[in-house]
Amino acid sequence: MASRQLMEAMNKGIARELQVAVQYMWQHVLWSGVKGFAVKDELKSIGVAEMKHAEAIAERLNYFGGIPTTKPEPIFIGKTLKEMIARDMKDEEGAMKLYNDIIKMAGKEGDVVTKKMFEGILADEEGHFDTFRTISEEI
Repeated sequence: MASRQLMEAMNKGIARELQVAVQYMWQHVLWSGVKGFAVKDELKSIGVAEMKHAEAIAERLNYFGGIPTTKPEPIFIGKTLKEMIARDMKDEEGAMKLYNDIIKMAGKEGDVVTKKMFEGILADEEGHFDTFRTISEEI
């Protein structure tokens, strides 16, 4: 059984994943122009990946008897591509910190499954951050 602290951190992860799933999808829909055309499919792809993360975390939390949140963290769309990508990088950095903390907590609790799941999600988030960093160098 997961500790209350671990389950609360998992729910923070769900709220964060819901936030960025919507955020990236709306950025994909709303952005236009040559620069937007170059990145909008990547934003959509990352948004879908984030929703899958939310689902996986929610399933794990439910396994422990927790109730997954349905409320995302505040969603930020932005007015320019530069503003969007800067915020997206910040959000990915926050996720990486949170997921490193969850990995440590799960390890201390002997929860190998949760630890491995978040290691996989963390690897995805690092890839997302790298994508946004690369995009930011071009805008």
